[in-house]
Amino acid sequence: MLLLGAVLLLLALPGHGLETTEGPGVPHPLPKGACAGWMVGIPGHPGHNGIPGRDGRDGAHGEKGEKGDPGLAGLKGDTGETGVTGIEGPRGFPGIPGRKGEPGESAYVYRSAFSVGLETRSTVPNVPIRFTKIFYNQQNHYDSTTGKFHCNIPGLYYFSYHITVYLQDVKVSLYKRDKAVLFTYDKYQDKNVDQASGSVLLHLEKGEEVWLQVYGDGENNGVYADNINDSTFTGFLLYHDTE
Repeated sequence: MLLLGAVLLLLALPGHGLETTEGPGVPHPLPKGACAGWMVGIPGHPGHNGIPGRDGRDGAHGEKGEKGDPGLAGLKGDTGETGVTGIEGPRGFPGIPGRKGEPGESAYVYRSAFSVGLETRSTVPNVPIRFTKIFYNQQNHYDSTTGKFHCNIPGLYYFSYHITVYLQDVKVSLYKRDKAVLFTYDKYQDKNVDQASGSVLLHLEKGEEVWLQVYGDGENNGVYADNINDSTFTGFLLYHDTE
């Protein structure tokens, strides 16, 4: 189409395409080697892209839009690692003193104890044995004139006795309030010295008495003591009653 348009344009121009003779006012013929006006050349190659223009100015800021709806809550994240322990802070001020506590138990120590021995080899059956050799009787709760321990502090007591046996069999009983609560029997071996012993825990009320005596009609009265053989009776308080 482009080639056809160029041909038509050349044909429309006056004087082109006709040969004339030389003369005054007559155009000279075209030089040798020149193209005729009606001939069109080969189209040229497209040109290169031009250099990009400069950036335009920034536009004006638009108005702030409306606040959007809250998004969905995300999943809970994993627990992080424990941080490094911080430096100890300064010491605080002393707190307010607390209320006074309830009174405690009395600091008084309850004491009741005795340890006595037999000084004579003769004893009377069915009456308390009088131990008159005093090893310990600081509270005077044992009465050497009667041979009885008198309870002044109600509570739990421990009693024990060790009897040397000589010449006769021995049967002794520990009494509490006119009732035998413990019996000990030893059969005498001829030409020998034996021992009989016993121990017991008893709870006593204030005023109750405890003692030892030979049990029976005197046939079992081999209780003995001398300067090298002792017969002893001991007792002491373990726990006093709190009420």
